[in-house]
Amino acid sequence: MATCQVCAIHAESVFKIEGMDCHEEVAILERRLKSLTGLEALHADVLGQRLNIKYDAAKLTASTIAEAVAQTGMRAWLEHEQPVGPAPSAATRRAFVVVSGLLAAAGMALEYAGVDRRAVIATFALSIVSGGVYSVRRALHAARSLSLDINVLMLVAVCGAMVLGQWSEGAAVVFLFALAQLLEARAMERARGAIRALMDLTPVEALVRDAAGAFRRVPVDGISVGDIVVVKPGEKIPLDGRVAAGESYVNQAPVTGESLPSEKRLDDEVFAGTINGRGALDVRVTRLRGDSTLARIIDMVERAQAQRAPSQTFVERFARIYTPAVLLVAIGIALGPPLLLGASWADWIYRALVLLVISCPCALVISTPVSVVSALAAAARKGVLIKGGAHLERLAEVRAVAFDKTGTLTKGDLKVVEVIALTGEACARILQLAASLEQHSEHPIAGAIVAHAVAQGLALSPVEQFEALPGLGAQGMVGDRRVVIGNHRLFEERGTCATALHTGIEAASAAAGARTLVIVGTDAPIGIIAVADTPRESARDAVRTLREHGVEHIAMLTGDHDAAARAAGDAVGVDEVRAGLLPADKVRAVEELRRKFGTLAMVGDGINDAPALAAADVGFAMGVAGSAAALETADVALMSDELMKIPYALRLSRVTVRNIRANVAISIGLKGTFLVLAVLGIATLWMAVVADMGASLIVIANALRLLRE
Repeated sequence: MATCQVCAIHAESVFKIEGMDCHEEVAILERRLKSLTGLEALHADVLGQRLNIKYDAAKLTASTIAEAVAQTGMRAWLEHEQPVGPAPSAATRRAFVVVSGLLAAAGMALEYAGVDRRAVIATFALSIVSGGVYSVRRALHAARSLSLDINVLMLVAVCGAMVLGQWSEGAAVVFLFALAQLLEARAMERARGAIRALMDLTPVEALVRDAAGAFRRVPVDGISVGDIVVVKPGEKIPLDGRVAAGESYVNQAPVTGESLPSEKRLDDEVFAGTINGRGALDVRVTRLRGDSTLARIIDMVERAQAQRAPSQTFVERFARIYTPAVLLVAIGIALGPPLLLGASWADWIYRALVLLVISCPCALVISTPVSVVSALAAAARKGVLIKGGAHLERLAEVRAVAFDKTGTLTKGDLKVVEVIALTGEACARILQLAASLEQHSEHPIAGAIVAHAVAQGLALSPVEQFEALPGLGAQGMVGDRRVVIGNHRLFEERGTCATALHTGIEAASAAAGARTLVIVGTDAPIGIIAVADTPRESARDAVRTLREHGVEHIAMLTGDHDAAARAAGDAVGVDEVRAGLLPADKVRAVEELRRKFGTLAMVGDGINDAPALAAADVGFAMGVAGSAAALETADVALMSDELMKIPYALRLSRVTVRNIRANVAISIGLKGTFLVLAVLGIATLWMAVVADMGASLIVIANALRLLRE
């Protein structure tokens, strides 16, 4: 058997990287790994602490990659495996920082008391060693890879301070730097925890009932599709499934973000991670753990937070120019005044050291991704899945929104309200012919017609040569008669319209309420079936709130006939109604609205409206819990049918963009201020540390506020 050599040799692995907390550390990894033979591509996710690597497995192994990472002072292991050896203890690291601070304070006290200079220097030296245990190791690895990261800059600055006799300054710098790194690591861990919290929603074990009726506790990973899981009151549902027995209310907020519990009865769908109410449920498992709705949500959120937003890409490009420029300025300050003006070498070298400490752009680079991840995690907890920073930022620019009608602005709970005969055919016969044909269609209108016919006790006939006519209707042979069912446009295109049909349409359209008219015909139209839908209670509130959030124009795009569409549009308060649209017409309408109003969001069901969703700047898929296709269709997936999630998503995106801009301004402002102070000789080394690491802590704390948005 022939083997594909490409598939046999080339591989892709995801590594967890311990210690990768900043863009500078990513640069160190890239420099080290790109020298490996067989490496093809790598992509770093700082917040997820993951490294995706594509490589030639014939030339490079996972263990070789892990060894190369270890040479940078970081640690790597394959994501699906456990790390080799224990991780450095957080308590040990805290102890070193505390000891460093105590020794620095003791040294200052001894210096103030006039104790022997050697004892003072020894105390400060011990403080520097204690606080620099981790930083020195990282600095040496970075220097070996010719990368001037913050650890190298700090080591140079401290060594320079000691050479200049500024021992108290050096000890203070090391302690403050170690403390700031410890606080920054804890803040970053909180940002990562926002995503990890989603993974903790499902239990690890479940109560399974076997064929003999016996109960046993088994790990969730050991359950198969079709098994019956018993969920007691108050317990979390372990896997996606359908109710096999029992009734209860289920809190679906962890998955869909719905504010009220949902009633579940026989054959209703339930999702992993949701919380059962007061009644016990027997759930027949339909999806395994890795395929559950929650697992897909987690995967999508993780992929989304790894994508770079436009502002993040800009900031990283800026940082690549900024750091070398500051380093050149530092060298000029250290050498220029002493050589050209005869100024003090000690004074100007000290100023250059301060400038070196300030030059690391960590706060600037981290300002965008932490904000984006916090916003994505906050939205996911509300049942709003945004597929990346690019879509999140684009949402902030939305000035027009287009809605589909049925199932979006309306409930989609259609009912037949009238059957009108246009010829001598009996109304029951018209309904029977229509239902027989529509039993082969999945459209909501078809379901309403079939349900009404069954409720009337009508027997459905077999159908041959069934053909769906997208955007128009359907046709087929019912017995010996060719039956056509669809909208007015279908009969106009076929040239079978008649005066009786127009009269019937006018009469049906004049009735109160929004009605969708379905025309039934054989060789000519024989009847009209009127189907009614009702707007969602929250539709008018959602439209009003969108306007309050700066949306200039709200349109309804529907394939329904004009009278029903306008009645629904008036009920919810949209600015414009476009009716009788085929899928291609909706795409053209979206493109026209974009040209007229600017950035546009389209809201639909995620499948039928896929072309229009793809044509819009941002596509919203409504109520897609459990639907894999809908999750992949749109840029934003709403897990429930709550329309108010749309203005929430717009508000969150705008708050996030403001947060990013504030973080960038804080980072650049602090850097710029201390650059000037350093050149003027006003800033000290410990002030530079506070400015650098303080900026990082400020932007992280500011970004974490989005988790509460």
